[in-house]
Amino acid sequence: MTNPAENTADQALRERLACLRIVLVETSHPGNIGAAARAMKTMGLKHLALVNPRDFPSAAATANASGADDILHVASRHTNLADAVADCGMVVGTTARPRYLEWPVESPRAMAQAVMALPANTQCALVFGREQSGLSNEELALCQRVIRIPTDEAFSSLNLAQAVQICAYELRLAALSDAPLKLSEDNEPLANARETADAIEHLLRVMERVEFYNPERPKRLPGRLHRLINRSDLKRSEVQILRGFLTAIEEMGQSPG
Repeated sequence: MTNPAENTADQALRERLACLRIVLVETSHPGNIGAAARAMKTMGLKHLALVNPRDFPSAAATANASGADDILHVASRHTNLADAVADCGMVVGTTARPRYLEWPVESPRAMAQAVMALPANTQCALVFGREQSGLSNEELALCQRVIRIPTDEAFSSLNLAQAVQICAYELRLAALSDAPLKLSEDNEPLANARETADAIEHLLRVMERVEFYNPERPKRLPGRLHRLINRSDLKRSEVQILRGFLTAIEEMGQSPG
């Protein structure tokens, strides 16, 4: 007989993993897409998003998927990263090399534990960049968190699919944990990436209107503003408050006298 408790646990695991999305940006080699799909399927992840893949669909991708071609068949395709993560409340970027960032770089394990502590049904994207150059700084600015796999400094080269496998394993391990991080009592959804991006655009527009920001000489303000807002884990209602305040400033500037 089937154990009802086991069925409940399996369902809970599937629900947790169903909110996770692997995003591959401008992948050069189709075999890497297939191998990444295989890595995902072994860990119970099903949602793959592709941003401008060089060659897809491809027989090489199907061959390297080794039975995970069902993931390839339903993979979504996008022209830019912003569209691929627009509905996500948490976007996690990956970096393979040390670089100056204005927020901490975490391990995959720390990231996985934090993801599992998000409000229920929060869509989360884990983003992997190009094989040779990774994610651009502009793409990393769309992320709330950044992770780096702690490889040996003497030889840090990881294949794309290997990196996906490591991160997918950590996510599954965190989802299976008997003692996951305590969920916040406030289960209000986080603002998704599109709502956050719209709020940043609105804020820059108002800053320009009050002559705090000059788009012809932006310096580092837009990038820093993206990082400030993205690392704040804003709730949907908080973004609405911010935008309501910005609208009031705009309307005040339009008032006569």
